[in-house]
Amino acid sequence: MSTDAIVMLKEDHKQVRKLFKEFQQAGEGATEKKGRLVDQILEALTVHTYLENEVMYPEVRKLLPDLEDDVLESYEEHHVADVLCFELASMSPDDERFEAKTMVLIESVTHHIEEEEQEWFPKVREGLGRKQLQELGARMAELRPSAPRKPSQPSALKKAIDAVVS
Repeated sequence: MSTDAIVMLKEDHKQVRKLFKEFQQAGEGATEKKGRLVDQILEALTVHTYLENEVMYPEVRKLLPDLEDDVLESYEEHHVADVLCFELASMSPDDERFEAKTMVLIESVTHHIEEEEQEWFPKVREGLGRKQLQELGARMAELRPSAPRKPSQPSALKKAIDAVVS
């Protein structure tokens, strides 16, 4: 597997999109299945945003100051997703707002993914180059096993708070 940070993040995006699609195609009355899928979505997003917030965003912010506004917007988009994930984690799949809240999360994250992949990643690749992206990817790969898996874990909560107060 590549240690290029952008390749790794795109792989995460691909996995998340697949889960989103499964949720949207689960059909009426598939409450149990949707609950399981949301658990998987929450885990995938918690790990992914943790790695971006801990490694990718701070390094890009430091190394490519011209992308400061993009990084700040990404932090805010992560914050919105973190709040939705935290709320969904405390809900039951048969709650009347569970599906609606999940759809808002899907729409928000899909927008974020498209912006990153179409606008931000090309600028980062151009600005950092292969060696630096591989170093960032190696750091993300090293952190991944210990990354929080649930929105309620202290390191995930810290990430959400840091995004707001940093």
